[in-house]
Amino acid sequence: MAKPKLKTFSQALSARLTDFAAIKQQQTGVDRVMNKFKLSMLTLALAAAGTSSQAFAQATADAQTPQAQEEQIEVISVTGFRRSLQDSQMLKLGSDSIVEAVSAEDIGKLPDVSVAESIARLPGLTAQRLNGRANVISIRGMGEDYNTAMLNGREQVTVNDNRGIEFDQYPSELLSGVLVYKTPDASVMAQGLGGSVDMRTIRPLAHGEQTIAINLRGERNDLGSLNPDISANGYRAGFTYIDQFADGTIGLVLGLTSMSSPVQEERWNAWGYPENDNGDLVLGGAKPYVRSSELKRDGILATLEFRPNDRFTSVFDFYYTDFQDEQVLRGIEIPAAWGGHDITPITVSNGFVTEGLVNQAKTLVRNDYNLRDANILSLGWNNKFNVNTLWTAEADLSFSRAKRSDMALETYAGTGRGDAGGLKDDLRYQMNANGTAVFTPSLNYADYNLIQLGAARDWGNPNAVPDSDAQDGFLNRPEIEDEMKAVKLSARRILEEGVFSAVEFGVNYSERAKSKLNRGYYLTLNDYPNRVAVPEQFRQGTVGLGFIGMGDMIAYDALSLYNSGIYTQVDAALVDPVRSVAPWEVSEDVLTAFVKLDLDTEIFDIPLAGNIGVQVVQTDQQSVGSAAREVDGVWLRETITGGDKFTEVLPSMNLRFEVANNHYVRFGAARVLARARMDQLNVSRDFGYDATKATSTDLAESPWSGGGGNPALRPWLAKQYDLSFERYLDDVGYFAVAVFYKDLENFVYQESILANFDGIAVDGAEPALRQGYITSSANGDGGSVQGAEVSLSLSGKAIADVLSPFGMILSASFVDSSVRKEPGADKEQLGGLSKEVYNATFYYEDNGWQFRTSLRKRSKFLGEVADHALERNRRSFKGETLVDAQIGYDFSSSGIDALYGLSVLLQVSNLTNEPFVTYEGGDERRVVDYQNYGRNYMLGINYKF
Repeated sequence: MAKPKLKTFSQALSARLTDFAAIKQQQTGVDRVMNKFKLSMLTLALAAAGTSSQAFAQATADAQTPQAQEEQIEVISVTGFRRSLQDSQMLKLGSDSIVEAVSAEDIGKLPDVSVAESIARLPGLTAQRLNGRANVISIRGMGEDYNTAMLNGREQVTVNDNRGIEFDQYPSELLSGVLVYKTPDASVMAQGLGGSVDMRTIRPLAHGEQTIAINLRGERNDLGSLNPDISANGYRAGFTYIDQFADGTIGLVLGLTSMSSPVQEERWNAWGYPENDNGDLVLGGAKPYVRSSELKRDGILATLEFRPNDRFTSVFDFYYTDFQDEQVLRGIEIPAAWGGHDITPITVSNGFVTEGLVNQAKTLVRNDYNLRDANILSLGWNNKFNVNTLWTAEADLSFSRAKRSDMALETYAGTGRGDAGGLKDDLRYQMNANGTAVFTPSLNYADYNLIQLGAARDWGNPNAVPDSDAQDGFLNRPEIEDEMKAVKLSARRILEEGVFSAVEFGVNYSERAKSKLNRGYYLTLNDYPNRVAVPEQFRQGTVGLGFIGMGDMIAYDALSLYNSGIYTQVDAALVDPVRSVAPWEVSEDVLTAFVKLDLDTEIFDIPLAGNIGVQVVQTDQQSVGSAAREVDGVWLRETITGGDKFTEVLPSMNLRFEVANNHYVRFGAARVLARARMDQLNVSRDFGYDATKATSTDLAESPWSGGGGNPALRPWLAKQYDLSFERYLDDVGYFAVAVFYKDLENFVYQESILANFDGIAVDGAEPALRQGYITSSANGDGGSVQGAEVSLSLSGKAIADVLSPFGMILSASFVDSSVRKEPGADKEQLGGLSKEVYNATFYYEDNGWQFRTSLRKRSKFLGEVADHALERNRRSFKGETLVDAQIGYDFSSSGIDALYGLSVLLQVSNLTNEPFVTYEGGDERRVVDYQNYGRNYMLGINYKF
């Protein structure tokens, strides 16, 4: 007999869940925990749907009926990785939008060691590594600048210089799951061109029982301690307490985490590769070093939920994390062609000098210290009122603040002061196939008598230090503060007749202000012009640079040396026009009105659900900054302001058809917005004057130049279209294919603008020109981003019963972009876009045993890294393939009552020791960075009772 057709999508979801419940009862080889819940079928359908709003947990409680309370529906709860897959699939199936999801395996256990790594395994997503760990996320080829992130549905501020979320700020132990929106929902305020990421925490009343969970792990990096100051060992610890009080009307979640994670790195860094007189590429210079870092992070989560009756629910969320990254870096800076040294070619291959001799190199020994101290505070208070059976009102207030302060200390030593002083080194080098080099030195860099404090090169700013050979170090001290306040008021009414099942409308108002202070100081030894041997109390022995053939070098405590007062420092803002205008602030007041209609009907007997909505977004953006002006050799700041107001209309539509049993077709269309980067909205301007071009009458060779941001810059805008097909196989299995197209209405680029420099005093004769070009951010012509995604989640049982413990998750995404500054200009690629991304996970889970290995592969892309001044610079990244693995055992399956709730886990990240590589000029031979991080091993226990 043919299955009767379903009249509405809510009925389809209820039926779908019934199918899943039957499948669960038949499952074998999976540890099952039997629980009885008094839930109505509507509640279960809502749970399966996950919903596209924050109301998921509340819906479970609100949907109970007297009839449901009389019934007892037996639900079999699958544990472990399969549970994570099951919960994620429910969210994907039930959402009106096209989404991807990650759910925790258990309390405090996301499937990976970090939030970013879990997200990066989803179809169409990938991560960029920073200092050996996944840090920022790209969605459908669009980097962090084009996406947004939320915590429990509320947009988050960032410790980043711009808007991109650094996900390592969020402990995975405090999250119950992550939902990634690929198509927008009009009721979700934080949108992006690529998508938006919503990190979610536990709701205690929906959890429904008292739970205490403890997670402990030890960690070690297999490179060992490359620097004696920082250990290769670390730890992670997490504690979660969930309970309900007062007859289930009050719920509490308390989560605490602490982490000390080691990162060790051998880094090759090249200045670049200029051409010699023969037109062959030679080494411009190098700055290789060994880096050891300790990442400390402490987090607190608290949620208090109050539901005195079925008409009112109030939830207060508190989240705080303190993040400290301490880094010690030691290496030898080797000036080559760009350091004024002759390079004698020995071997040349295809126009590239692969072996050469740097004649009489004046090297610079570096002992550096970096410290990043950052914290994030996020507060949220949500109140929901069920006015009657048809009307619901909601008020949500939130506040978030991020603070970051960096310290980047450079200290220099060498054989003599200045370019001419001291011994020089004839350095022979040979380029390796991986783009690094191995040197053969003639000096002993581990000799404290030979290598002493004092500038080894004439690089100093004579306006800041006594002479050009007097820069003995430098200190960068940038600070970031980001703050946002928001209030959202909304109402929802159930519609009892017609194709629309409900209407939701409301307003959201937010105020955001972000500021950056970028201070810098030139350092000179108090005993200048004398050099100083490193005092005994600061010596740390030696560190090895054998990975580039340089042997050992002196090692000392640079921070303690600086704190001892051995240096005199000069504020760089007094002599450097760029530094003088570095401070800036950008503020945004945004008012958003929205309305959304939910669909629940059928077309030609095909169940149809989804929503149609629109946002009207009014923005008032302002910036306060500085312009530089030189008076008597000193750069002074003048405060300037700028801004703009504008309104954008953002319609959206999400349609979901069940074209056959467990076969779904989704279609989405929307106009989306991503706000410009904060540094691009910065009003500050700097300028420079080159006296050597004073007689030029050619604007292209004008002595005047400058640059800055554009406070009137409009956001990125795009019209996007999405089409997907999903076939659900069982509760942990599905096949999906999707295509998308984004029509970019504009493109932010750096524009050259002709400016007047009248009235600025100059030394010497009056210049022939008082005009020159300054660079500023501008809205360009636009372009397109298009792509396709394929994903498969398959349990071994779909093949044969004997394979039930096995499973796999495969996905591939293919993306391309074409953007241009203006009509007729050359096409460019978007930053963060890899044309190909592949993910694969294979797992085994049976009788308490769990084994899983995952592969993440992405092709080359354009990304950003921090330069010596901690500013972000664009760079080409080589494609990479990362492999992680883990094995564990849950003693709940052992039959030993005393060990019930205890599990052990061994995890290995970067199993194949994949390097991180960037290069220049589109030529992968011209490697700028080659970073070897080694493997990280973690062994831990989890206990829940």
